[in-house]
Amino acid sequence: MSLLRGGCWCGAVRFRVPDEFLYAWNCHCSRCRASTGSAFKSLAGIERDKLKITEGGDALLVVGDDVLNDTRCGSCGCFLFSVVRDGAYVHVGMGSLVDPPSIRVSAHIFVGSKAPWFEITDDLPQFEEYAS
Repeated sequence: MSLLRGGCWCGAVRFRVPDEFLYAWNCHCSRCRASTGSAFKSLAGIERDKLKITEGGDALLVVGDDVLNDTRCGSCGCFLFSVVRDGAYVHVGMGSLVDPPSIRVSAHIFVGSKAPWFEITDDLPQFEEYAS
């Protein structure tokens, strides 16, 4: 099992996660767009207990509660991951990974609420809501 390094832009927060992601999607929902300030969030899902904060646990900014939140660096504001699915999983922002994961994005989800100014131009499957 390979461990991947991740962290924020300023270096205050660092984490490790095994390269065992269960899925990877581009999410176009309004919440993901707002949390990233972009057209979509590229995310990789894994069980919450597999992600370990290695530096800067006291620097985390958690927006939400323990079972549904966006977790950021409190210093630079960088998005790191979301806690989802009743607190059991995390959606790691793929852009916060330092090391490349073996998984690749396999679909676009929540395209029913995608930004009207953004055009999806790849051949990945598209789902109105969750991938089936």
